[in-house]
Amino acid sequence: MQVKDIMTEPITVDKSERLGHALDLMEKHDLRRLLVTNKDRLGGVITSRQIARVLGTRKSLGMPASSLHVAAATMDAVIKVLPDMNVEDAMVLLQKTFVLVAVEGEKILGWIRPQEILKAVKIDGYASDAMRVPLTANGYDRLVHARRMMLDRNVGRLPVVENGRLVGILTERDVAKALRAFRDLNPSSSKQYARISNLLVSDVMTRHVTRVYTDTPLEDVKRIILEENRGGLPVLNDKEDLLGVITRRCLIDYLVRTR
Repeated sequence: MQVKDIMTEPITVDKSERLGHALDLMEKHDLRRLLVTNKDRLGGVITSRQIARVLGTRKSLGMPASSLHVAAATMDAVIKVLPDMNVEDAMVLLQKTFVLVAVEGEKILGWIRPQEILKAVKIDGYASDAMRVPLTANGYDRLVHARRMMLDRNVGRLPVVENGRLVGILTERDVAKALRAFRDLNPSSSKQYARISNLLVSDVMTRHVTRVYTDTPLEDVKRIILEENRGGLPVLNDKEDLLGVITRRCLIDYLVRTR
């Protein structure tokens, strides 16, 4: 199987557009990343995690998301590939970047993300085989501290645990949407900083969390992730204790490791 057999049409945004427009596109298409173009040529990628990074900096305080440009949050974390590349080789490359882009010269043909790979392959094993040790937050933690942890440790979600029980999950999209809302509502930089610094994780986290268990087959984990468009899922044991997190990237890493 080759890249051209699984690639899909990417959603793009020009680097000159506003961050607010990029967030609107992500919301409309239920995406966590967009390809960035510069006069129809590939310019990089923008992710909800990078938007959360930019919107949370003091440098941009006093500026609503509608006034910041996509270029301010664009990264070069894109690898160009040929459409006839083998899918197994594409899996290995995806461990190093956010997205692969199939090109012919300067023409963008399609993109390949973990979900394109997962739709095309069968995966054996159980959730406990592919999960990673979770970083967690508490509902009473300040959002700015949780955001900092996500950026420092390069994770897209934090399960929220109180009294030993899972009560929610904080995703990079939750953070980006919350920071955008407060910036747009409070144009004053001093008011923005005060309001944002007082936000708690419980104010913006997702409360109804889909979870799986250590003995859930990976095919079922994959199905839930794809059907519900989840970036990752908490993994619990039969006593409802949180033991891990399993993400799309965890599944890609597992596939590469076991092939």
